[in-house]
Amino acid sequence: MEDESGPAPPASEAPPLAHSRAAWDPGAPQVIPESRKVPPEPVSQPLSEAHGLDGARLHRPAVAAPSEALSASELAERVRAAGQELGFVRVGFAAIDPLKLGAERLSAWLREGRHAEMDYLVGERHDPRRLLSEAKTLIAVALAYPATPGLVPLRRAEDGEPLTGIVARYARGEDYHDVMRKKLRRLADAVANLLGRPVLARHCVDTAPLLERAAAERAGLGFASKSTMTIIPGVGSYVMLGELLVDAEICADAPMAPRCGACRLCLDACPTGAIVDAHVIDARRCISYLTIEHNGPIPRELRSLIGLRVFGCDVCQDVCPFNASAEGKPSAPELAPRPSLAAPDLIGLLELGSARYRQLVKGTALRRTHRAQLARNAAVALGNSKDARAVIPLARALSAHTSPLVRGHAAWALGEIGEPAREHALQSLICARAHDPDELVREEAALALARLKPS
Repeated sequence: MEDESGPAPPASEAPPLAHSRAAWDPGAPQVIPESRKVPPEPVSQPLSEAHGLDGARLHRPAVAAPSEALSASELAERVRAAGQELGFVRVGFAAIDPLKLGAERLSAWLREGRHAEMDYLVGERHDPRRLLSEAKTLIAVALAYPATPGLVPLRRAEDGEPLTGIVARYARGEDYHDVMRKKLRRLADAVANLLGRPVLARHCVDTAPLLERAAAERAGLGFASKSTMTIIPGVGSYVMLGELLVDAEICADAPMAPRCGACRLCLDACPTGAIVDAHVIDARRCISYLTIEHNGPIPRELRSLIGLRVFGCDVCQDVCPFNASAEGKPSAPELAPRPSLAAPDLIGLLELGSARYRQLVKGTALRRTHRAQLARNAAVALGNSKDARAVIPLARALSAHTSPLVRGHAAWALGEIGEPAREHALQSLICARAHDPDELVREEAALALARLKPS
């Protein structure tokens, strides 16, 4: 007798659903599978919105208010954990009170004229409340950048290793300003989520009028070294600092006592003697200032001390014992070095056109310098290389570069190279001495000729 529900499907046919025959056999008992919990879709964070004209932003939470309010100490630990998830190697908290000790040091430094031409440092920078009057806590963060030496260039010239310059480690990757701003905004989002309410915040990188190293020290991130760098024990000084001002009460961290002791390696190693005393830098002699901030001619007595550096300097950090184990430690992947900046081609920098300049500096900290500055720095580095391969490019720059700043330094570099320049660039120097429209270039050409005069 045939089953009233009809014949079963052939064994060779797979049922449409493994758990039920009802799809083809209405009389068969249905088996309802056990329901499984599907993870919810991640809730997107609302975009923060500008609040006023002072750079503050209102960050709205993506989640409902927590069932229990967090204490100031609990909030500190949660925010610290959120910052570490974003890649910060340290997160600290400080009261919003004025940074009086930092203000006193800055005033003395300015009075002595050690700020060179950085007049933007004049003015009040010690009171965080001037940046956000509603702020109740200053959050200080540190973002590590790679401490490894520069990459070895893969390209090799037929007549030897390429002529390459040195860029400070922090500037070899993506512009830290952009990286830091994005991470600080996300940290402000995290504070809003933890509190379950909109949070008013202002993020600060080194372009904001705030004493960031003094803020980092108050927040317990590290201590001020004799080189003025902020040293974080266990991490070192290869870090970029950032600050976030928020209208939330967060438990403050204790400051850290200095640990340099009697060490003076950074003072003794500075190529130009810019660290004139413990905790005192004379920017007028600092290679970082001269190659980045300074727009005019580099003082002649300092040029040979700059070496092959074309953007910034790491010497005081390289010799610091706290950085001895920094290599191989985690760092922000966004700050990983680009090959074009890890070992920049000096002749390429000297002859940099507008289009190639824009391509080279796009999205990097090198945007801080203009094209003529980079070419000036390259000319100095080529002179310090003493390499005969630099003579023809330098003579070409002396004769044809549109910037007198570059022409003058190219003339100086030819004088430094010596004998090869006498043979191949003598006419360029003689012509520049007699006919260049710029007085500085004529003077540099004359001095170079005097050095190249046959004995």
